[in-house]
Amino acid sequence: MRKLLLISLIILGVAMPSEAAFWNKNKNQAQVQQSQTQSQSQVQNQQSSSNTSAQSQGANEATYPQDVDGAPISQDEYVDDTDVEEMYRKMPVPDFKYIHNIDPGEYQDTIYSTWSPYPLFRLTAPLYFKSIAIQPGYYLLTPREHEGKWYILFKEAGRIKYIVPCYKREMVPFGFYENNLPKVKMTRPQKIREMALKFVGKHFDSSKRKPIPDTFLDASDLDNNFISIIVYWGNYRYYFVLRSIQL
Repeated sequence: MRKLLLISLIILGVAMPSEAAFWNKNKNQAQVQQSQTQSQSQVQNQQSSSNTSAQSQGANEATYPQDVDGAPISQDEYVDDTDVEEMYRKMPVPDFKYIHNIDPGEYQDTIYSTWSPYPLFRLTAPLYFKSIAIQPGYYLLTPREHEGKWYILFKEAGRIKYIVPCYKREMVPFGFYENNLPKVKMTRPQKIREMALKFVGKHFDSSKRKPIPDTFLDASDLDNNFISIIVYWGNYRYYFVLRSIQL
């Protein structure tokens, strides 16, 4: 009987390690299979995401040129393609005058300023607009409207000497004055004075004044002895054309 029990215990002792090894082996195989499954799922997800991105990129490549390249390019608002010679021939010589050659709107323009708000035009040689001969001198160029049309007044010593018609009037581009007008360099006392004046003007109504309009003057030589002049005054700019040789 004891021999039988001893033999059975020996058998059980031998069998138990093999069974544990069997379960460990199955467990390792299950872990390996699980890791393989996870890696395969990751690969599939990467492939599906790459396919999706490729499809979306292909869709964008197919629609982008149609949306952008197919649209017409808008012309610049400020591109001037006017035939200056034709406009010069079509515009008539002004046939009106101001009483006593005095600009009636000058008082309203200068009431809030201590100097003239108009651009100064220095002319060293005669210029012509058909039968009008503008002699050399210093002129304040002033845009004025008369019966729905715009004209440039050449004023000298407060009197109107010449009147020239404008062929175009348009808005000044945004930021033009900031990019083209020179910055005033002030000394330290001038800066302190400017700050004091701004403080007084900001807090006391009786000392407030309206800012005068910004001005700029542009002149350029064209073909066939034409000269294009653009007067910038406030929010608008005015085009007119003269000749260096009378036509």
